[in-house]
Amino acid sequence: MSTIVEANLVGGRFTAEASGEPLEVRNPANGELVGRVPAMAASDLDAVLDAAVAGARTWRATGSIERGRILLEAAALIRQDAASLTELIVAEMGKTVLEARGEVGKTAEFFEYYGGFGRAPFGEMIPDARPGTFVLQRREPVGVVLLITPWNDPLLTPARKMAPALISGNAVVIKPASETPLIALRLAEILHRAGLPAGVLGTVTGRGSVIGDALATDSRLAAVSFTGSTSVGLDLQRKLAGSGIRIQTEMGGKNAAVVLADADLDLVIPVLMDGAFKQAGQRCTATSRLIVQREIADDLRARVAASVSALRVGAGDADGTDVGPVVSRTAQRDITQRVEAALGEGAIVIARAALAEGLAERGSFVEPLFLSIDRDNSLWRDEVFGPVLGLIEVDSLDEAITAVNDSAYGLSSAVYTRSLDAAFRFVDEVDTGQVSVNQPTSGWDIHQAFGGFKESGSPFKEQGLEGLRFYTRVKTAAVRTH
Repeated sequence: MSTIVEANLVGGRFTAEASGEPLEVRNPANGELVGRVPAMAASDLDAVLDAAVAGARTWRATGSIERGRILLEAAALIRQDAASLTELIVAEMGKTVLEARGEVGKTAEFFEYYGGFGRAPFGEMIPDARPGTFVLQRREPVGVVLLITPWNDPLLTPARKMAPALISGNAVVIKPASETPLIALRLAEILHRAGLPAGVLGTVTGRGSVIGDALATDSRLAAVSFTGSTSVGLDLQRKLAGSGIRIQTEMGGKNAAVVLADADLDLVIPVLMDGAFKQAGQRCTATSRLIVQREIADDLRARVAASVSALRVGAGDADGTDVGPVVSRTAQRDITQRVEAALGEGAIVIARAALAEGLAERGSFVEPLFLSIDRDNSLWRDEVFGPVLGLIEVDSLDEAITAVNDSAYGLSSAVYTRSLDAAFRFVDEVDTGQVSVNQPTSGWDIHQAFGGFKESGSPFKEQGLEGLRFYTRVKTAAVRTH
């Protein structure tokens, strides 16, 4: 792949003008330069935000059927460009080809799903006690919304936020992660080609430490949707408190999977491995805590150990790769340090997937690990965001549910069982926004609400109808006809 030089979309035109030195994007598998993007400063933001204010007026006045048509055209272009988009995700983020291809497909589905709402009712008429009076409840766009997106799903997460924001009639400004901005800018090009009017979408690339505060707290914004670390998300919540800018945060997770004694282990193992090790564990919904009923612990431990040992680690575009690199050298160091700390606290390695000689030096690779831990270990509490799974044993469903809820996070959880009673007790009693039964802790479809509790997220969920509610406000109108 040749080096890509991307530009930002500002007021309907693409420009590489920016005050800072361009940011370099490197392939995590080998360190090679993939591309460069402009590095904006706070002084560069006015042009984007002023264009968005004007774009919001234009887009609000555009009929919902036309808005939907443009989103559906964007979906068609994404499918048309699927091969090149897949290649770019692999090069920029390090996913396997299969994972990247799946991300591209889901991205198209988001625009197809929300594009269909261009012809759907999104309001209601309600009765009124006064004679000759009708009351309408309408949903209207909030205005200019800022999307701050992460590096782990660098195309899908922008789509998850953009599609409901745009079909609702808002103007969007997106700030992609500095590690993976190229694919987000490519998505902006696609929407521009699909016919999005000038100013309706603007992009901002640069270092969060330089432009983050000025961008997220600007008074021209009506809403901010953020996906990323809990520390940054909570900081944004504090900074926007009392400002009138609504905020949606999707943050970290420390997701647990419970395997009860009656579980079908032939079903459990591949599903559990998918939840824990796909995408190199770099998902907020990744399974990182394994809670097993003691009477089957030895059998499960042996099966998981054999599966982990068999994982093939390598470049995302290499044949047979199960687990690609993590996103950067910084992530590689952070994961390694967290594992070393856990081992120092008494964690025991059950199994590891060996790295080929020199692989960790050539790229940002880490060993997938399966560890035995206890509930005092930092690995039980802290999000690692890498291919690391920790196991504890329990005696009962009650003890398992208590263990699941023993976390500051509340994003996703899973239980594996043949018992409907145990399954529904688990669904009822765990304190997580997403609950799976005999499914991995990740993998929600586009029309199903997604989001967590506690330090994993805010009350506003994403996807489905819930995703539309964040980007709209309700206006009630009483109309007397005579």
